[in-house]
Amino acid sequence: MTLKTAICNLLRTNYVRNFRSYSKSNGFYNSRSSGSDAPRGMNSMGNHDGGGRMGGQGGPRGGGGGHSMGNGYGNHRGGGGRGYGGSSGGGGSRFGTPSKFGSNKSSTNGNRLRKPDWDMKNLRPFKKDFYIPHPMVANRSQYEIEQYRRAKQISVEGRDVPNPIQHFEEGNFPDYVINGISKQGYDTPTAIQAQGWPIAMSGKNMVGIAQTGSGKTLAYILPAIVHINNQPSVIRGEGPIALVLAPTRELAQQIQQVATEFGNSSYVRNTCIFGGAPKGPQARDLERGVEIVIATPGRLIDFLERGTTNLQRCTYLVLDEADRMLDMGFEPQIRKIVEQIRPDRQTLMWSATWPKEVRKLAADFLDDYIHINIGSMQLSANHNILQIVDVCQEQEKETKLNNLLQEIGNNAEPGAKTLIFVETKKKVETITRNIRRYGWPAVCMHGDKSQPERDHVMREFRNGKCSILVATDVAARGLDVEGIKYVINFDYPNSSEDYIHRIGRTGRSDTTGTSYAFFTPNNFKQAKDLVAVLKEANQVINPKLSEIASRCDSFGGGKSGSRWGYRNNFRGRENTGPRNHMRYGGGGMGKQNGYSNGAY
Repeated sequence: MTLKTAICNLLRTNYVRNFRSYSKSNGFYNSRSSGSDAPRGMNSMGNHDGGGRMGGQGGPRGGGGGHSMGNGYGNHRGGGGRGYGGSSGGGGSRFGTPSKFGSNKSSTNGNRLRKPDWDMKNLRPFKKDFYIPHPMVANRSQYEIEQYRRAKQISVEGRDVPNPIQHFEEGNFPDYVINGISKQGYDTPTAIQAQGWPIAMSGKNMVGIAQTGSGKTLAYILPAIVHINNQPSVIRGEGPIALVLAPTRELAQQIQQVATEFGNSSYVRNTCIFGGAPKGPQARDLERGVEIVIATPGRLIDFLERGTTNLQRCTYLVLDEADRMLDMGFEPQIRKIVEQIRPDRQTLMWSATWPKEVRKLAADFLDDYIHINIGSMQLSANHNILQIVDVCQEQEKETKLNNLLQEIGNNAEPGAKTLIFVETKKKVETITRNIRRYGWPAVCMHGDKSQPERDHVMREFRNGKCSILVATDVAARGLDVEGIKYVINFDYPNSSEDYIHRIGRTGRSDTTGTSYAFFTPNNFKQAKDLVAVLKEANQVINPKLSEIASRCDSFGGGKSGSRWGYRNNFRGRENTGPRNHMRYGGGGMGKQNGYSNGAY
């Protein structure tokens, strides 16, 4: 080594050392420069494409680079990462938990989209009120209406709420809609359809709170078709009239299936836009012009920024599973998309829960809306589902699963399907191999599956060639497959809300189903909430579970948020990051908001 090289190396080493010392003393740590973790307690301001694994813990602004795509974990309150996402830096989820999906959205925030300067005087007028009450509906007494709502557990808030319909014929739908309903063999509308259709057909804004399997997709698709058929036709190069935003590609595809079934008779075209699939065919559909676009926010932002489509003609907006879209960190994209739509649009927002973040979104996006709630005001499970909880040890679960599948196989009716929830992608593959080894026809799905693989898995599961599907939460979110009679929670989820969503895959549309859950010492913090869910649904409670819940009471464990309160549950099940939930503010010292009072 020459003297010159040695001097240069020494100067470089001293420079880096001094830079890091300065950064630490001033509370900044550049994760891209360092390639390592920012110190805990520092105000980490990592680069957008960060190099470190996590940002500062407990810094006054949160944030920090993370996972090479800018997911910060810092928190000015000490606990779950409350960050500030976006292109200017990292950021955890806005709900105080690390965002699982930062990598997909940090590059498609919509920052290149310009907010239109809407001149309401020059906008083309459009019609959105098509509802003419049926004489039977109009002539019902207030007592009869309230009796019906009480029986269906329908509660409403808002001005000039239309009466619910009780039969399809009372909806005053056009013939092409009634014919479509008849072909599908539906008997009577569900609660959300009975009350939602008159509101949507009246052109009113609406927030609908209902559990999965309630029939909400049809509650907004049929009014969308009527709305579209009363507007000028879409020509090549124009954007859609109706836009449906959904959190996952699986849910988006299921919505498209309903839109196709009911839209074909009236020549209402649609396309489904989501990540993980080639952009070419999706772009061609958009350029040709379709009346309905069903999309996940990230891919739609991409096409809007490229100029492939626009939302200038959109007058009917649906936000489906708004709570889950916020959980997944889509709020910046949603806001950018909604900015591109004329302010006098009709907006329908759907959610399974009503936390303050969803309430804020509704207040920002919907003027003078009607609020519908179906079911209990508390988070509750479908009463048509038999819930069985097996308290056991972790190492016993695989044997118990094989025994349970044997029992189901001996007693299940022909065509019955089983859905098994597992915590991680790796475990999904392992469990599926083990099930196949015992001779059961099983397929699996998780976030690493390509779109062709997902489509193949779903075809095999839907048509009954494989009666068992093993999946992670993320992959199975929004899954709606007929014939699922059994749901098995091989790994119990981290919150009651996720548990209820999981078991809601069965018992849909007034059918019955059975759910099983293996509950181990790793899940003891969830015991009290699980007991409450079981009690509300009038289920028999395992004495061991009751004993665990009683013991947990004496320690004042944290409580997960209710359907109507602050939601703080960690959802990073499919993340490769840390899974020590207490480190990120879960259930700290009995505080309902789940913060750990700064304790690390």
